[in-house]
Amino acid sequence: MNLFAPIPPEDSAAERARPLADRMRPRTLDEFVGQEQLVGPGKPLRVQIERDDPTSMIFWGPPGTGKTTLAKIIARMTKADFIEFSAVLAGIKEIKQVMSDADRARQYGTRTIVSSTKFTASTKRSRMPSCRTWKKAAFG
Repeated sequence: MNLFAPIPPEDSAAERARPLADRMRPRTLDEFVGQEQLVGPGKPLRVQIERDDPTSMIFWGPPGTGKTTLAKIIARMTKADFIEFSAVLAGIKEIKQVMSDADRARQYGTRTIVSSTKFTASTKRSRMPSCRTWKKAAFG
């Protein structure tokens, strides 16, 4: 990765309106920094992603450690839908709806990666049945 490479032109007004931090996020596993034991060349998670065979997984850690960025990279590489929400702001009803929508999309051959933050005990319980079925990858 070259920090001084020319920046490609932005495609749309929507792209230009995104926050700088979001536009600077790594977009590939090669640009992703850290967790080399999982996403480095030939390592388990990277091989699984490159084979287009992700399973249900939960990433846990403090804010700013790359969980959402890695989820977006996995979604892009595996051509999965990506849904991001805050469990603090969403209730159990909304979480169940997201999981139901992901199940419905799967019936039509579309994978879904759900990225959520700040789960409470009750919101975790509402999401766990879907994660146990190995149908979705959940991050947060």
